[in-house]
Amino acid sequence: MRTHYPGRIAPSASTTTARASAGPLLDHLGRLVRSGGESALARLGLRPRHLVALTILRDHGGEIRQQRMAAALQIDGTNLVGLLNHLEAAGLVERRRSPEDRRRHVVELTGAGRRRLAQAEDALAALEDELLGALDDGERETLYRLLRKATGGQAGCAGQAAACAGDDAGC
Repeated sequence: MRTHYPGRIAPSASTTTARASAGPLLDHLGRLVRSGGESALARLGLRPRHLVALTILRDHGGEIRQQRMAAALQIDGTNLVGLLNHLEAAGLVERRRSPEDRRRHVVELTGAGRRRLAQAEDALAALEDELLGALDDGERETLYRLLRKATGGQAGCAGQAAACAGDDAGC
């Protein structure tokens, strides 16, 4: 299904004569990505912070100590418990006692969690394809490379975690 995103910025005559500023365009694109992404995730029963948590779990082999997960997400352990309660109630993760240290908990990504993460990534890729549809593959790669360079390489999951994991209002 193709969604129309209102408010696309079309180039004007003044854009070509005045000094170009990327800020408003990046802000506009960011808003489109964020609102579209939140809608896509909501259809799957997820929020951006859930996506980040599931991604971190997958990237750590599907299992991580709860304390290490809090550090990776850069959130307080109490906030992590709330996040994990939601994911566990949905059957996406399981918590159990560590066999090495019964005082610690291990968080494991379930099969359902892996499938939901794949669905979320597919939905976000489709959104990106729509939003960046005017760019060919080479231009997209250039855009990605330049954005990584401009953000100092912080555009990956760790950057997302810092922005979203502890923010209940926006993520």
